[in-house]
Amino acid sequence: MKFSLYIAKRYLFSKGSTNVINITAIIAALGILVGAMCLFVVLSGFDGLRELHAEFTTIADPDFKAFPKKGKFFSISEQHIQQLNDYENIQAFSTTVEHQVLLNYKEKRQAAFIKGVDKNYHKVIAVDSILGYGQWKTDNLFNTVIGNQISNNLALGINNYENPLEVYIPKTGNGQVINPQNAFRKETLVVSGIYQLTNELDKKYIFTSIDLAQKLFDIPKNSITHIEFKLAPNVSYEDTAEKIHEIFNYEIDLKSRLQLNDAMYKMLNSENLMVYFVFTLVLIIALFNLIGAMIMMIIDKKRNIQTLFKLGATISSIKNIFFLQGILMTAIVGLAGILLGVILIIAQQKIGLVMIAYNLPYPTSLNVMNVIKVLVTLMILGTIASLISITSIKKEAL
Repeated sequence: MKFSLYIAKRYLFSKGSTNVINITAIIAALGILVGAMCLFVVLSGFDGLRELHAEFTTIADPDFKAFPKKGKFFSISEQHIQQLNDYENIQAFSTTVEHQVLLNYKEKRQAAFIKGVDKNYHKVIAVDSILGYGQWKTDNLFNTVIGNQISNNLALGINNYENPLEVYIPKTGNGQVINPQNAFRKETLVVSGIYQLTNELDKKYIFTSIDLAQKLFDIPKNSITHIEFKLAPNVSYEDTAEKIHEIFNYEIDLKSRLQLNDAMYKMLNSENLMVYFVFTLVLIIALFNLIGAMIMMIIDKKRNIQTLFKLGATISSIKNIFFLQGILMTAIVGLAGILLGVILIIAQQKIGLVMIAYNLPYPTSLNVMNVIKVLVTLMILGTIASLISITSIKKEAL
């Protein structure tokens, strides 16, 4: 093996007898380099998107969220509240009421969800981190905080007391409605603040007090749609979930932050896998060039191979020479491609080569696992390409 490796290293850095062989080797090397660089950059980009989404969900979503098992609402008693307050794994919790409503402002209308929150909501969700303009006033019956997209769609600013936002919700009942105006409950609210998260959330929710939401929906004070929990650091999610279920006699469903965003994570993982396979296909095509270059090198070195064979080298050791040459070429050029990818990612993080918005560079993340993924993929494909190329070395041809 030492003999084969020594000869392979000499052949790797030696020129061929014709320019065609040298050009073919350079093209093969460039294909591997660019393929490795692109695969690493794309994987780092998807990691950045995943981290950006996780950052948003950490701000916007609680550690746990309780849902009613049946219907839209469930009841929370003073005993429930006392038990939750006494449980050391729960740092804070907030009761909320959510329902779809129709917003109207100067004849501009938009469907949204009103989310009534109690006074503890800021302990569960870092509202100061998402507030873009104004103040977070949800303890007042006549104030609301709306999303940036809703503000843009309705051309609605903050503290407009002359033209407040109108909120409509259908009344429940079985009787026939003669006057359409009597079919809705209406409330006028003044926007005290505008929050900014993602386009999806910014057009979905308006926040107000839980008392106003319960009044709009005509439900009792102890009726809610959700409870949002912030857990103490380093506690067991499984034990905490079990205890919360026990407190509510297993009449609620609990979802963690990961489960609340399950669809988004599945989409990101699926796209990541698809892109990985696409760029792996690019690497496979590049390694076809390697096979061609290796076969041409074998033909070019035929006299040297014959000399080695007559000096006592076995067919197996001669094959090992070119097999190791292909492996070395793949590894060295692949590492150079990954290094270029690392430089591009660092440049993106420092100066923002590609921008999503004027003030938001495309998110990326440097991850050792991506280096390992690219190297393993390269070495597997390089090994297969090298094995294919040495099949042209036969004893009868020497």
